[in-house]
Amino acid sequence: MKEMKKKNRKRAFAGGAFAALFVLLAALFLAVFPVSGEEGIYRDVIRLHILAASDGESDQNDKLAVRDAILSEYGDLFRAFSDRAEAENALTEELRDAIAKTAKATLSERGRPSPVSVTLREEDYPTRDYGALSLPAGRYLSLRVVIGEGTGQNWWCVLFPPLCTAAAVEGVPLGLSDAEYRLLTDGKASVRFKTLELLSSWFHG
Repeated sequence: MKEMKKKNRKRAFAGGAFAALFVLLAALFLAVFPVSGEEGIYRDVIRLHILAASDGESDQNDKLAVRDAILSEYGDLFRAFSDRAEAENALTEELRDAIAKTAKATLSERGRPSPVSVTLREEDYPTRDYGALSLPAGRYLSLRVVIGEGTGQNWWCVLFPPLCTAAAVEGVPLGLSDAEYRLLTDGKASVRFKTLELLSSWFHG
């Protein structure tokens, strides 16, 4: 019995020591790789979130077709805005209805008519890499386009500033400060974002 208690104490001590070491290493890591401007990213960005009807190949292809139609039809509009407030104000109910109509028309042309809903709301996102760009996990204002039941794999990108393709990034995009842009394109920050996301899920999961 005494031997068993002794072993249990050792296990508890080892578990506590491991947890403390993990927290210490994480804190040291974040201290070594400091970044500034991260808070501003959540205020200055509007995400684009397209949800496919299902994971079926045809529904996934529909999702990509809707994506291409939206970016082709409205990409120039969002490139013209100088800040997020201007872009957000433009996303009126009328514009959201127009985007939904564009999506529906695209699906009909493909011979696959389906209901589409478009809403503007806050959503939680994981850390995402877009080529040379990386955005931290967190809560962002999001233009959410749902096709059908919206149960398929998602497509995420950045509607404003228009960073949905690498070709859209020429210098520092309007709507981001120099510091924010450096942060998004800093490889070390990408690792930091993912570490923070892991820590958050570890402590709150």
